[in-house]
Amino acid sequence: MTYSVLRAPYGDSLVQEFDDRTPDVFAEAENSPGFITRAKQQDDKEWLTNHQREWGSWGPFAVPRFYNDGVASGHSTQAQTISVWQDLKSVWNFAYHGPLHRQALQMRKDWFLNQRWPIYVIWWIEDNHQTNWREACERLECLHDHGSTPRAFTFRQPFDAQGQPVQMNRL
Repeated sequence: MTYSVLRAPYGDSLVQEFDDRTPDVFAEAENSPGFITRAKQQDDKEWLTNHQREWGSWGPFAVPRFYNDGVASGHSTQAQTISVWQDLKSVWNFAYHGPLHRQALQMRKDWFLNQRWPIYVIWWIEDNHQTNWREACERLECLHDHGSTPRAFTFRQPFDAQGQPVQMNRL
């Protein structure tokens, strides 16, 4: 899961470039080796906020406890995604070597507020498990509260599927 708070609500010129780039970055992710799936709204009503959209098996939209801004159309400022990947190396390669995503990362200070919480969290899921927005928020909060653990971690302190610490440069 990735989670950040925009400097201004969606639709504001300050963050419009971020919003305009999002479909292409999603397409880059979906075409990356190791990508499995991501949360997508089940309706085509672009005027709805994430809280109003239907997310199917991803469950009702939820935000971490850190978010205390509005959720109404024209005021929502949270930017978050959930995606499922085959392994750590695949998502690492997309996040830091996918040209569009890498470029977006370099511009994040233009679009997002400085945060006192993690901007992403990683965790392992069983093959038959469908993660959801509430679980993702709980994992991000766990990472914030306890640091990297096998339950919720970052690329800086990753764990393998058995809960053992690993180093990204050895994958």
